[in-house]
Amino acid sequence: MQVPVTLKFYRGKIVSMPTVYLALGSNLGDRSANLRTALAALPPKVKVQALSPIYETPPWGVTDQPAFLNMVLRGETRLTPTNLLKYVKSLETSLGRLPTIRYGPRLIDIDILFYDDLVLDRSELTLPHPRLHERAFVLVPLADLAPALVHPRLGKPVRELLRAVDTKGIVRIG
Repeated sequence: MQVPVTLKFYRGKIVSMPTVYLALGSNLGDRSANLRTALAALPPKVKVQALSPIYETPPWGVTDQPAFLNMVLRGETRLTPTNLLKYVKSLETSLGRLPTIRYGPRLIDIDILFYDDLVLDRSELTLPHPRLHERAFVLVPLADLAPALVHPRLGKPVRELLRAVDTKGIVRIG
């Protein structure tokens, strides 16, 4: 079963689509170029509205790998959550991401953090992202874009979630 997309209309025209927050990361090759290429490839399926600064962050999970560049974007999409997931995963593959160990090095990684205030539990997709509140490399750039955004499961704003994680080693680079 697909979750319906809520489009808002005014006089027969779409005036707003669901707001999504996506996290982008890269730690292989030209990391900055990888992020730029991914951003350029998202439209027209995701209309990018705002970008966080880029941060260099220590690896999470598997620590014996190069540092990441991470950022977050706010955008709009007409895609359902499941179709958005399929789209970003196919985009990762088309941009050169290869299968690797979980939390291992990757050319590009795109994660759905939020899809409006939707709470979803499916085998293929959990929203909001189930570990975003544990990850400083996501919360730091997300707080730049949406510090007051309330996590619909936890009932806390992003700025409060950020205060609960260790941000040591995270450096703003752009």
